Amino acid sequence: MAPPVSGYHAIPNLLARYAELIDTGDFAGVGRLFADATITVEENGLTVSGPAEVQAMYERWTRLYPDNGTPHTRHVTTNPILEVDDEAGTATCRSYVTVFQCTDALPLQPILSGRYHDRFRRVDGVWRFEHRHMINEYTGDLSRHMLQSFGGSVVAH
Repeated sequence: MAPPVSGYHAIPNLLARYAELIDTGDFAGVGRLFADATITVEENGLTVSGPAEVQAMYERWTRLYPDNGTPHTRHVTTNPILEVDDEAGTATCRSYVTVFQCTDALPLQPILSGRYHDRFRRVDGVWRFEHRHMINEYTGDLSRHMLQSFGGSVVAH
């Protein structure tokens, strides 16, 4: 039997997988990625847990475009500070996130910048999200991205 994959290898892939899923508009996939996790949002006190609640949150908040079914975004996760205890099967990561968007009416630009505080746990040899705390610090033009007000930004419909 092969030894378990180190969190130092698996967790960066989880961070990237989240960005890929949300940017392709696969909110069911995001829900599955957080199947064993809770997501909290600092600005509005929101807490969701499990695949159905996570999927519903993204469907309620995020505009998808009919041309390709995506939000026309790129979530870029940088500056990860990763601390892994492979023996215990636990890890934490603090990172920055910047969301870029480009639509017919909006030239490519950053629309949001913040931080993720994540916890992970290895379950049956597989690393999984356990908790994500989102802190959205700087917002730009969210009018083409969000479906409702968020973090003090008013969204035009």
